[in-house]
Amino acid sequence: MKIAIASDHAALDLKAELCEWLIEQGHEVADLGPNAPDSVDYPDFGYKLAAVVADGTVERGVALCGSGIGISMSANRDPAVRCALVSEPLSAALSREHNDANCIAMGARLTGSDMAKACLTAFLETPFAGGRHQRRVDKLSNPS
Repeated sequence: MKIAIASDHAALDLKAELCEWLIEQGHEVADLGPNAPDSVDYPDFGYKLAAVVADGTVERGVALCGSGIGISMSANRDPAVRCALVSEPLSAALSREHNDANCIAMGARLTGSDMAKACLTAFLETPFAGGRHQRRVDKLSNPS
């Protein structure tokens, strides 16, 4: 699967670890930055991630910041992005099964690397259930 990953400075180490792990799992990874520990603004990287998820360049996105909250908010500004903030595997799986999430967000200050990998595994392996959930997902991009 082709996956894009972006973070802010607070999640730089977790991003690097997850990039390496995803590649080991056989995925193609687009690291959208940042690549230095200098302070950056999470919206810039959330928007960059949202753009490649929305245009289909990648199949899924991974958004990381200190809490996961800010970068998920910025990614979700794009109506084609459904970014779920998760901290454990059940939420990650349900975000896919019920909400067809195409992006996952986690907080590096709140989620350790083993838990982040477990969340990513659930997120990447769980299919969207469709059916009754589809009309709800459609409303996320087209609220009228």
